[in-house]
Amino acid sequence: MPRPLRFLTYNVHSCFGTDRKLDPARVAAVVSECRPDIIALQEVDVGRARSGGIDQAHMIATHLNMEAHFHPALHLKDERYGDAVLTALPMRLVKADVLPSTGEPRGALWVEIDLADAKLQVIVTHLGLRGSERVRQATTLLGPGWLGGIGQADSRVVLAGDLNAIARSAAYKLLAAHLKDVQLQLKAKPRPTFPSRLPLLRLDHVFVGEGIGVRDCKVHSSALARVASDHLPILVELEIDPSAKGCAGEPEVDEAAMS
Repeated sequence: MPRPLRFLTYNVHSCFGTDRKLDPARVAAVVSECRPDIIALQEVDVGRARSGGIDQAHMIATHLNMEAHFHPALHLKDERYGDAVLTALPMRLVKADVLPSTGEPRGALWVEIDLADAKLQVIVTHLGLRGSERVRQATTLLGPGWLGGIGQADSRVVLAGDLNAIARSAAYKLLAAHLKDVQLQLKAKPRPTFPSRLPLLRLDHVFVGEGIGVRDCKVHSSALARVASDHLPILVELEIDPSAKGCAGEPEVDEAAMS
């Protein structure tokens, strides 16, 4: 069997820890503890005064000897804030765009990663705080401009991020009707990710499509992780089947979930 692909999703809270210290190197150290191949980050600051004006996506990627794609959901003059994908594997940007938002602007980033025998489609996002807003955003991600437009040939899909949604929410149910929640693919009880010091809520998620198996999944809760951000990262070991067809095609929209 080939080595499983190690995938990490992590809301880094602009690299401000629960001790209120700004420390991107500490966030990079938490990621290093997990030894991931692909990293999906949310709440990343680039050029913001509050975080010293640095490019956090580039800084963390450099620390890990990786490349980064960053998309700002929020862009105010030279200050940006949003999502990023980091990897040392061959990667190209497919799409980066805003999502329908009524509160803080939200967006999504889609990259294609070349594996030895397949192409992996990775979409990272950070959904809004209002339930109706999250349903509109999830519906958009399932639509033809995003997941619904991915062809079946030579594609595997991973959707990850801070969805601000627990399992009984409408947005979660909408996504789970079309993709597999990795924490539910194993016999272990799903683990919460927020807040990091005493996790109570399962807000962060990794969903996968057809052609992707889950060998292992854990919420990384080292002593460093519990202080580096207000969320804990999720680490998943994925098995990519190069022979299977990857995406279920354009999904039907659950109108009942939008009400």
